[in-house]
Amino acid sequence: MREQLAQLKENIKSEVHQWLTDHQEEGINLLQSLVQADSTQGNEAEAQQIVIDTLNELGLDVDRWDPDGESLSKHPYFASSRDNFNGSPNVVGVQKGTGDGRSIIFNGHIDVVPAGDREQWDFDPYSGKVVDGKMYGRGVTDMKGGNVAMLLAIKALQNIGIQLKGDVIFQSVVEEESGGSGTLAAVLKGYKADAAIIPEPTNMKVFPKQQGSMWFRVHVKGRSAHGGTRYQGVSAIEKSLAVVDHIRQLEKKRNDRISDPLYQNIPIPIPINVGKIEGGDWPSSVADLVKIEGRMGISPEETMENAKAEMEEWLEKLKEVNPWFEESPVRLEWFGARWLPGSIDLEHKLMNTLVSTYRDVLDEEPIVEASPWGTDGGLLTEVGSTPSLVFGPGVTGMAHFPNEYIELDKVFEVAEIMALTLVDWCGIEES
Repeated sequence: MREQLAQLKENIKSEVHQWLTDHQEEGINLLQSLVQADSTQGNEAEAQQIVIDTLNELGLDVDRWDPDGESLSKHPYFASSRDNFNGSPNVVGVQKGTGDGRSIIFNGHIDVVPAGDREQWDFDPYSGKVVDGKMYGRGVTDMKGGNVAMLLAIKALQNIGIQLKGDVIFQSVVEEESGGSGTLAAVLKGYKADAAIIPEPTNMKVFPKQQGSMWFRVHVKGRSAHGGTRYQGVSAIEKSLAVVDHIRQLEKKRNDRISDPLYQNIPIPIPINVGKIEGGDWPSSVADLVKIEGRMGISPEETMENAKAEMEEWLEKLKEVNPWFEESPVRLEWFGARWLPGSIDLEHKLMNTLVSTYRDVLDEEPIVEASPWGTDGGLLTEVGSTPSLVFGPGVTGMAHFPNEYIELDKVFEVAEIMALTLVDWCGIEES
């Protein structure tokens, strides 16, 4: 019986590989059409319609809805730069299993960041130009290539006649780039499963742990004076340099205590990035206020609340660095985007299944690391009770960059790995 099962899986592997090889042009055309549909915030509907059409062709039960911003904004983990999502639909397609199998969510975001300065692009950022086995365009690696890999996995199994016992829930969500409101809306609508895969651009690495993050703003006070007698004032700009240095020391302290080997190849596992500083209102005046804005990384082993408390307590110690901060303490606030950290046990069944399938398809061991950035996996894991891991095609370093590209052969390799993962995870009707 065991030998028959092994032979069956080997036959399925061969047929999936052949189908994907024979339908590469179809997959490339689908990816190109998605890249050509600019799906920056507020413009997601066109790309989502392509997804809907594809899901309908596959015969999945399709659910399309605009998330309810008013309701979402009341949730403690809501984070977005807007609360009106009219015209920015979520799309979910469900392939019902025959029963008695494990369910899985394939979760991918359709929203992309803006293209930026087009002078820095060699091709139009929404062209989907293909050159030397690579497709170029905004969102092609982050993460429309991963979304297409998931769709191809489902389609390949259907076309070779495989019936899965467990449900497959395909999610194309909005707002990941702004904090995950699309996935939060899907969770609150009841879409949960036994586990989930998120095909973010991991360079084919497997990420069982995902860093979280949140944005902060620090207000640094000074005392205004005429620039000609600046010694009579207190420059908030000069004081802000001490604050930035103090924050950098906190970053070092937090990272020095991380010993998880999954972080050994990441120079700074949970960075605290200062991304914006503004202050002063006149060149001939001493600046009396500076605002520092940044992003604080959160370890999968801590909560957002604990990270916030550590930052707050650390900034209170500024008065030990400079007596000015005793008189005029800085004010800390949390605002804007946030991403929940998340993790899956290294011995979780899905983790073992994916690693085994990767090994079978590519004949090599996958690299297993922790994610250097946040994903919607934290929401799926923590809010949706759906253990999640991150694995996908795409070049991590090209996400959000000009000349963003994806290696097309990786899309099909991931599609094959995901298809065979579905076979093992969901189970199949052997007839």
